[in-house]
Amino acid sequence: MKKFLAEFKKFALRGNVLDMAVGIIIGGAFTGIVTALTANYINPLLNWIMTGTPGVDAAGVEWTIGGACSAFLTTVINFIITAFVLFCLVRGMNKLATIGKKPAAPAAPTTKKCPYCQSDIAIAATRCPHCTSQLEE
Repeated sequence: MKKFLAEFKKFALRGNVLDMAVGIIIGGAFTGIVTALTANYINPLLNWIMTGTPGVDAAGVEWTIGGACSAFLTTVINFIITAFVLFCLVRGMNKLATIGKKPAAPAAPTTKKCPYCQSDIAIAATRCPHCTSQLEE
């Protein structure tokens, strides 16, 4: 059972699985924004253009636009809240993944500076390939 849980943890905390889950959730939330935009602004505008009714009551149109704005704004706020919660969740998962891991030792340098021309050269070089100066060990 321990091995099974360890394998599941390794699978679930892999970066690409977590990224895919976040992408699907954000995609669903963004679909809500597109649906609200279409239902509240684009469809009424197209209906108004297609019917061509010039004698529309201005007070009724203003109330409809206010309701549409409120519904669309609510959907955008829901998207922002969902994105923030996912951000906090991923940030916490990343911190959990780094707990107990030791930082990697810095790699040994592979280049050094020439004291004469200040260009980077191989660490084992005895002569600078740029200015041809003889280097001291």
